[in-house]
Amino acid sequence: MRTVVRNVAEVVTTLVLASFLIFLAMYLAPGDKAALLAGGPENLTPQTLQAINEQYHFDDPMIVQYFYWLGNAVQGDFGRSYVYGQDVSSLLTSRFDVTVFLVLYTAVLVIAIGLVLGVVSALRRRKAADSAILTVTTFLGGIPPFVAAVALIAVFAVGLAWFPTTGAGDGIADRFYHLTLPAIALAVGSIAGMTRVTRQSMVSQSESPHVDVARTRGLPRAYIVRQHILRNSAAPIITMSGLIIAGTIAGTVLVEEAFGLSGIGKLLIDAIDQRDLPVTQAVLLLLVLAYIITTRIADVLQRVADPRLRGSES
Repeated sequence: MRTVVRNVAEVVTTLVLASFLIFLAMYLAPGDKAALLAGGPENLTPQTLQAINEQYHFDDPMIVQYFYWLGNAVQGDFGRSYVYGQDVSSLLTSRFDVTVFLVLYTAVLVIAIGLVLGVVSALRRRKAADSAILTVTTFLGGIPPFVAAVALIAVFAVGLAWFPTTGAGDGIADRFYHLTLPAIALAVGSIAGMTRVTRQSMVSQSESPHVDVARTRGLPRAYIVRQHILRNSAAPIITMSGLIIAGTIAGTVLVEEAFGLSGIGKLLIDAIDQRDLPVTQAVLLLLVLAYIITTRIADVLQRVADPRLRGSES
């Protein structure tokens, strides 16, 4: 129970600190916010300025403005977009599904391919397959998602015309088709990390005493790999999966821009470019929340996979 309370307290504290830093950055951003809301300095009459200040509390101290914003944000109200004139919550909701689909698609690719390559590399250690996998994944691991996106567009979308260059598609099948290249662009660099962690964890477990005992008892190799090596390697693999998914959430910003996807990442880029501060604040806070939730879920799953971690809780 104490662990649950401590975890909740840590999450709330992190979110509050993150929200304050985000708000502070937007507060210190150059430019006249009242003029932006009025549609330009030429439209900022004394009456308009007074109405804007009363509605948005621009005349209040920064800390007072922050608590007004935080109180509304807790209720799901992030204000209205300076550019679109819509509720920010509605804008986020309309873009949310594209980003979630892309993140999940990428996570499946990374975990599935990384696990397979890591297992093969560990079982074929110091052989040609192991060397080839390590060489290829090391090369791919150094490619940033945006560079991978440009290369994939040039080859498979423009050159071979196998995939579309923009859009998220309609319907499940069409969405898979449209988001295949973006998902691969996000997955390329992360597959290397998943492969290496899987390989290292399995190699470490294969050299442990309980595996030696299983071998001396004459147990089938497949059984030993499945029950003694891979199963005991689950905790670090789960941790790495959580970190990769959390990093993928942030990586969607550049990839969505490259592929012209109407997701949360593209919305953030547009909001920063157009100085749409309420949207920028909301998206940044949402990304922080998604990162925290993802890493916490991975932490819980890691404790489920490794009973020794549960026993060490105080």
